[in-house]
Amino acid sequence: MSKMADEKVMGPPASGGGEAGMLAGELSSAEGRVRPLETLLRAAPLGLCVAAMAVMLRDTQTNEYGTVSYSDLGGFKYLVYANGLCAAYSLVSAFYTAVPRPATLARSWIIFLLDQVFTYLILAAGAASAELLYLAYNGDKEVTWSEACGVFGGFCRQARTSVAITFGSVLCYILLSLISSYRLFSAYDAPVPSHGSKGVEIAAFPR
Repeated sequence: MSKMADEKVMGPPASGGGEAGMLAGELSSAEGRVRPLETLLRAAPLGLCVAAMAVMLRDTQTNEYGTVSYSDLGGFKYLVYANGLCAAYSLVSAFYTAVPRPATLARSWIIFLLDQVFTYLILAAGAASAELLYLAYNGDKEVTWSEACGVFGGFCRQARTSVAITFGSVLCYILLSLISSYRLFSAYDAPVPSHGSKGVEIAAFPR
């Protein structure tokens, strides 16, 4: 009887260990399938950011009404700086992701936080530049600003191209943020309800 009781006690942990091993294998396999896609997504903003930056840096027009350049507008200068920083981050993160390495919670947190920072950085740059373009095309009657694109049409078209490319980078960074978020938070177990309190949940711990 004692021997049978011991076998019953020892049986479940062995089964649980096998399930844990299978789960780890599935996660490793899924990570291998996602890595090429993530590497491509991290490399894509590099070209987009460089293209948007190059187009904006050449955005200058001179005519009988005067000269206008991207450097005259703070929002467009911010767009150039943001694209430069995001291009550098895309290069570094693409190389980092392409090399297989064991995933740790600390690395997942670092990638997640950096992805969030650069996503908001490039999104803010695109939004600020889009607002400038809107004012350049439509003006603002409340503060008696007249539209400028009727006079500097070439400048506005080139700026519009740069902003459109920037929003392509924004889309890539949003997808990367979703991937890094999933990788990080899938490392945590679901919250466990507390039996001793009303509706209060216990914080989940890393696996």
